[in-house]
Parts: sequence; C-alpha cells; structure tokens
Amino acid sequence: MAKVLSPIVLAPRGEPSRAMAYASPLFAIVLTLLFGALLFLILGKDPVAALKVFLVDPLKDRRAIGEVLLKTVPLVLCALGLSVCYRANVWNIGADGQLIAGGILAGATVLWFDSPGNTTSGPAVLVLAALAGCIGGMAWASITALLKDRFNANEILVSLMLTYIAQQLLLWVVNGPLKDPNGMNFPQSKVFASMFLLPNLLPGSRLHVGFAVMLVLVAIMTVFVFRSFAGYRLQVGGTAPLAARYAGFSSRSALWSALM
Repeated sequence: MAKVLSPIVLAPRGEPSRAMAYASPLFAIVLTLLFGALLFLILGKDPVAALKVFLVDPLKDRRAIGEVLLKTVPLVLCALGLSVCYRANVWNIGADGQLIAGGILAGATVLWFDSPGNTTSGPAVLVLAALAGCIGGMAWASITALLKDRFNANEILVSLMLTYIAQQLLLWVVNGPLKDPNGMNFPQSKVFASMFLLPNLLPGSRLHVGFAVMLVLVAIMTVFVFRSFAGYRLQVGGTAPLAARYAGFSSRSALWSALM
C-alpha cells in the first residue's frame, strides 16, 4: 500500500525567532549580491567589477564618503516624516513630492534675497529658507490631509499622484519664474552665492552641516515617537479610532498632525 505524503504547509511560528530577526537582513543582503552578480553575468559583464562600483567605490576616499553621507540627508529627513505617518496609520507615500515642494519654496526664498543691494545676512536667509521649506512641504501634504479628511480619499493614491504634479511644478519654475537668465537656456535656477550655502562639515567634500542637523532631528524624532505622550496619542488615534475617541483623542487630529 502506497504511503500518502502530507502536503508541505507554511505555518507561522508560535514565537518570533530572535536568531532569524537578526539573520534575515544578512540573508537578504547575501541574496541581493548573488542575484546581482548573476544578472551581470547574464549581461556579459564582470560581476566583481560591477559590484565594486556599488560597494567599494562610494567609500574609496573622503570625497566619495562625503557624497554618500550627503545623499543620506534628504532621504533620512523624508524617512523621519514618514515614520510619524506610518505610526499614525497614515500611508503617505508622497514624500518625494513634499520634498520637491519644500525645495522649491526654500530655493525661491534664497533667490529672493540673493540680489544686488541685499543687506540680510547669510545665516538669517538660511533660517528663513529652512522655514520656507518646511512650510512648502506641509502645504503640499495638507492637500492629502484635506482630501482624506473631507472626502475619505485614499491617501496612498492622492500622495502618489501629487508627487508627479510636484515634478511638473519643478520643471515649470526652473523653465520660468526661477530660471537663470544667464544659464544658457538650461532648466536651472541661478546658482546661490557662497554666503547662502551651508557651511562645509568635511573638508575635501561637499558634506555640509545639514548632516549634523539631520542627526539631531533623528534623536528628537525618536524621543517624540517612542517617549512622548503626543507620539502615543498619534499612534492610538491612527490605529484605534474608536479607542482614541473613548480616550478623548482625535483620529482627525492624528491624520493632520502626522502629515504636517
């Protein structure tokens, strides 16, 4: 009599494995490298040389390290904002558009003061530009909050579609109001004067003090999300609206606060 084999079933663990929690990111990295090397082999390229471009060249000297750290600043700042949204169960995926909107307003602020006869100091302009960037990002995110609040529109679709609109807005301003008249018709704004540039943090690279500010904001946001009553209220208002209402928390306030 033939033996009947039981089917293979994927079942959740009774308790999360601490070892797998630490090992799974390593497995993901190894698999990524293996499949990446395989892809380069299929394309007829040297996989070692190709992976070296991604893994070694960005860290080969001070300038390269500075460029890597410089690129982390806008990414981490966007991630901080998104972490609050996800904590409040607001699925904002339009951080790119909000970054662009903030950048447009911040750049326009600098260009407003970067004119002959300006007497405003560079640090004061940088502070105003930073505030303008915050206002621009908040204004763009408020569109998603308004449509979600008033019409229950899906914030995933709204924030995503607004990103494409922000990209077109950026193309318009660098080809129109903010276009450099001496830029040989390239779609770009005028280059900021040296007094309106952030101070350099790492000699021999473009890394500026924005990186240090980003580290401070990471610490502040960590305390806000995990150690403050306001962060707890956001989480309850987003994930359990009925419980939040019973406790006197507003899910509507959680939506607006997270996106702002």
